[in-house]
Amino acid sequence: MSEVLVLEFEGFGRKVYDAVNRELGLNDDWSDGEIPAGLIDHVAGASASGWVVVEVWETREAQAAFMENRLAAALQAGGVTGPPSRVEWLGDPSHHLVS
Repeated sequence: MSEVLVLEFEGFGRKVYDAVNRELGLNDDWSDGEIPAGLIDHVAGASASGWVVVEVWETREAQAAFMENRLAAALQAGGVTGPPSRVEWLGDPSHHLVS
């Protein structure tokens, strides 16, 4: 079963998000670069106070490995100065990709 993660960040928007993606080697539409192993879906956008990322992962362990091996350093290099204001795994997720 897939796992859904919600991350909310305060005080920054697309400019920092794009900088983090560049640090990860991903272009704007993610058509070029190394997609994280185990990532099924990724959606991100502006909120009233910052930036929200919602991801679907094969496992929580896959996300943890990505965080440890790539994302933590990319967040710091991209300008994220603190932890997310919200980190929540959604229980019993229902995930459907609609084309």
